Amino acid sequence: MKKKIIVSLIFSSLIIFFGLWSIVSGGYDKQNKFILFLKEIIPSSLAKKVRDTVFIIPDLKERNKFLSIQVEKYEQGYDGRLFNKQNISSKKNNEVYSLKEFFLPFPRLDTRLGWKATENSKRAHYIEIIGDKVFAVSGLGETIYFNLSNLNSEKLEQKKINNNIDNLLSNLNAELIGIRDLFYDNQFLYISLQHKDKNGYTIGIYRAPVNYKRLEFEKFFSTNEYWDNYNVFSGGRLEKFSDNKIIFTIGFANKHKKSQQKKSLLGKIISIDKETKDHKLISYGHRNPQGLFYHSDLKIIMNTEHGPKGGDEVNFNFLDEDRPKNFGWPISSYGEPYPGYVEVFKKNGWMKTSHKENGFVEPVKQFTPSIGISELFYVKNNSEKKHNLFVSSLRAGSIYILTLDETFKKVLDEDRLYFPNKRIRDLKYDKKNNQFLFLSEYTPSIAVLKKTK
Repeated sequence: MKKKIIVSLIFSSLIIFFGLWSIVSGGYDKQNKFILFLKEIIPSSLAKKVRDTVFIIPDLKERNKFLSIQVEKYEQGYDGRLFNKQNISSKKNNEVYSLKEFFLPFPRLDTRLGWKATENSKRAHYIEIIGDKVFAVSGLGETIYFNLSNLNSEKLEQKKINNNIDNLLSNLNAELIGIRDLFYDNQFLYISLQHKDKNGYTIGIYRAPVNYKRLEFEKFFSTNEYWDNYNVFSGGRLEKFSDNKIIFTIGFANKHKKSQQKKSLLGKIISIDKETKDHKLISYGHRNPQGLFYHSDLKIIMNTEHGPKGGDEVNFNFLDEDRPKNFGWPISSYGEPYPGYVEVFKKNGWMKTSHKENGFVEPVKQFTPSIGISELFYVKNNSEKKHNLFVSSLRAGSIYILTLDETFKKVLDEDRLYFPNKRIRDLKYDKKNNQFLFLSEYTPSIAVLKKTK
């Protein structure tokens, strides 16, 4: 009996030991329930102390490995070298995908600055496929491109394109806070851009004719919405829409009541006419929409958005009525308020879980704990007669594969591709080559993901 107890204690200690190492190293699966449980009960101050004493040698080795990769990235400049090649299997269905990663010449995210640091806002980067080229823009506004076919070689051979973003901001007497998306449509390259001027923080859209020598951006659309303090709730996704229009997501900018006020553009998805620049409200009650896709045949707007503490959502807007749909924020959410906002939500009677029971559109899928949801892309698999939605994530470092029924109202299956130590900001589908391109942040890179036969 004593032997069993001793063995059990040793086994439990080992599990906790390795769990603690996962926490202090930062390399744990953010969706692992056991690790999340340990993280809840172990104070962060204690975890840091353990890291700097008990785990100091393995921690230094991990940091050295990470820094070595960063040095390699820096030294290779605009080569866009291939630095990782492997096969990965999905968590549930064991589907095998090939993965290749190439360096990007952009600054990396610095987690030690904290998620609220404006400096990290300038380290969110985006990509776009335009014909046989791939364009990328850094959070600081640097623009590059390379040939799509170079993804089959050892180097991307990236080329820098000069642009006038700094001049635009200088003329506005404004400070760049960060680029929020990159989008191409009909010979124009669009960016959404957040800046700060004498009125506060705001977000707008700029566009430039595609030119491989210099991009001359001009203002396309201003929200004329301002907020006093920097926050990460700006939205900014762009997507092609019907009738010569594009659609644009705008976050609630930490102004909770604005999401339900139709006269405000905060917490909304709107359409914008490319000729007249007139806009129309498509939906409201949004928190921070991060992903956007329009299914033109079925007339469905698909979007993802960050919840608060939990409650990340995948939402479908079936455009079957000529009225804006309400998605419920801040009244309904499957998440919880962050510390400091609990009393605000209690006072206003917000944070009801059910959307439908309160007259709002119910999410097709919600994630608790949060995955740090980002972009999404719909792909129809004709051979298997499946409707697949690929959803990327920052916090969970994953791409989730959701299989939908014929009505697009029910998730039949959920699978997950997990990429340790990755934050996936952007996701594109290369239809010609049947492969995905995604952008990772910790080590700025473009990855190519393709299902093997």
